Order: sequence, then C-alpha cells, then structure tokens
Amino acid sequence: MMGRFLGLAAGIAVVSIGMAGIVGRTADNVAASASEQAQDNSNWTTQRRQSGGWSSATAAASGAGEVRLGRAADSHFYADAEIDGRNVRMMVDSGASIVALTRRDAEAIGINVDDLPIGGSASTAGGIVSMRPVMLDSIEVDGIEVRGVQAAVIDADMGVSLLGQSFLSKLDAVNVEGDTMTLR
Repeated sequence: MMGRFLGLAAGIAVVSIGMAGIVGRTADNVAASASEQAQDNSNWTTQRRQSGGWSSATAAASGAGEVRLGRAADSHFYADAEIDGRNVRMMVDSGASIVALTRRDAEAIGINVDDLPIGGSASTAGGIVSMRPVMLDSIEVDGIEVRGVQAAVIDADMGVSLLGQSFLSKLDAVNVEGDTMTLR
C-alpha cells in the first residue's frame, strides 16, 4: 500500500514539474511572439496564408474531419480559421481556456468591440488584462466546424488570436506527434 502511494506521489511530482516547464516555455514564447508581432502593423491574422507565407506551418485536411497542422519555426502550431465567415490566422493554444481574439481580429470579423462590456480579466504572460466576452456563431478549421463558441476580445496587444479550449474541447481529439498536430 505504501509503495503504491509513493509511486503515485512521485508520478504526480514528475507531471507537475513537466507541466511547469511547458507553461514557462509557452509564456516566454508568447511574450516574444507578441513583441515581434507588435513591430508589424499589417493585419496578417485576418488574411488566409499564401504559399510561401510568413511561417512554415501547413494545414491539410486528411480524411473525414481530420486536420493536420505543421509546427511553425517558432515552435507553435497555427491554423487558418474561419470565424463567422471571415478568415483569421490563430495560434492553437491548449492552455487558453477560451478562444481569445485580438481587438484587430474582432473588428475585422465585424464585432463592435467598444459595444462589448468588460466582463472580467485574464492573466497572461504580459500581466492582467481586461477581456470582453462574446459568443461566436461558428469557427471552422479546414472543414471541422464548431458552433456556438465562447470567446473573449482581449484588451491588450497579444499579436495573434488564440484558438483555445472553448473550441478544442469540442473536438474528438487533439494530438501532437513530433512536428504535427492533428485535430479530429
């Protein structure tokens, strides 16, 4: 009995240390990415990526309801999403509770951000920021569509919108193997 308890405690400690390392690396990468993106004033996130675009990430439908995303040079996975009929380039972030839209992306898809009430705050790599909750009719990533998705417009310059758990948790599976993320 004691051996099982010690084995379980050791397993929990290893997982906790591993998760802390992942979270630390993700926070540093998000902050660095946001800083780099702030220097570029173009609205690349609302334009579908062209061949030879800014990253090496690729998305391809493979089979019914399966999308494969390639890891970008910055180690993140990006998806060209269609939100309420408009294209938005998003970073897939399984650590984000909800879909988080930049003000620029929200306005590009037709949301009047100033009409949304501030509905709380979020803790980010850059500190505490205000957020404005909104319900999106749909988000589609290469044929995989989720309807009625909770989201928030973040009142800070994140650089890129995040495809978080309010979308990802409604999928059958999200797997990462090597440099490929598969959404089903």
